[in-house]
Amino acid sequence: MKHAIFMMPIHARGKDYQTCLMEDREAIILADKLGYTEAYIGEHYASAAEQITSPMMFLASVINETSNIKLGTGVICLPQYHPGLVAGQAAMFDHLAKGRFIMVVGPGGLPPDFELFETMDVERNDMMKESIDIIRQIWDGEPPYDIQGKFWKISIKDWVHDDLGLGSMCKPYQKPYPPMAISAMSPFSSSIRYAAEMDFIPISANFIGNWSVKSHWQVYAEECEKQGRKADPEVWRVARNIHVAETDAEAEAFVKQANGSTDWYFDYLYRIFDRAQMKGAFVVNKGDEPEDLTHEALRDNYTIYGSPDTVAEKILALREDIGHFGTLLMTAQDWVDADAMKRSMTLLAEEAMPKVNAALGNQAAAD
Repeated sequence: MKHAIFMMPIHARGKDYQTCLMEDREAIILADKLGYTEAYIGEHYASAAEQITSPMMFLASVINETSNIKLGTGVICLPQYHPGLVAGQAAMFDHLAKGRFIMVVGPGGLPPDFELFETMDVERNDMMKESIDIIRQIWDGEPPYDIQGKFWKISIKDWVHDDLGLGSMCKPYQKPYPPMAISAMSPFSSSIRYAAEMDFIPISANFIGNWSVKSHWQVYAEECEKQGRKADPEVWRVARNIHVAETDAEAEAFVKQANGSTDWYFDYLYRIFDRAQMKGAFVVNKGDEPEDLTHEALRDNYTIYGSPDTVAEKILALREDIGHFGTLLMTAQDWVDADAMKRSMTLLAEEAMPKVNAALGNQAAAD
């Protein structure tokens, strides 16, 4: 099992923005040094707690300070942008990253962003799909362009001059396209079905119950079979909040500290779910009453915490419950205590994950 890092990121209330950006950069640079295979960064405009307005711009700042880690958008909210803009910027970023790019896309997920870009009441999923189709047509084609969609129209006809290169749009470094992925948080997600249809990488969110995560692979595998392919569980990325400390008691105290890093993370999400009247998708067990959900339940059930031995056992239990998956995404939290967070990342990479993979190797040998 590989390990990677997923950063929304969510920071403490009122924390200096410059400090947040520098800490987020430091986390990805450290992850690269520790052998994390991928780093994903989120995109939001209208939230002071999670304000990376351009994942590609942010990730460009760490390209030359990292060596091996793949850099992923998490996600580009496609309904908010003209497809020509995304096609051009993503292709350029792929060249800058020399192919260390995973392009994760989605319809968007934060209500104030919907208000800002006037996408609250539009067909965001349909817009996302059309945008992907147009982006690929741009990358596959040459000018003149005449792409007529429901939401966007791409036309470069009058100013195509081959001798000057006018009308041409840049193509990605990776051929034919960078790997593409879609994240999902709803049970039996239609986004995951679309990911399987398009042969995209599926990513399951960190703040949902195991019952919902399991449904993602069920949907993905079923759709792959319909498409005439066998689903490979190694492509599946599963995100979880993780905190590793020297002892179980130390880890539990950190995670459950009121208004601490983990507690604030889930309190922030819970309040959004509550005000958007969408708690039902995030209940711990299928059939639980949404009104009974608390942020403490999210925190305590959706965080893997403990000593390296305990965390390894919990990761193996997660895999036993939801099934085979290829990459565990450690979800980043605010560095209220930078030393503790860096130590957690280090212990996961250097102690917990080797134990996980040793156990999986022994299990494979026994089988």
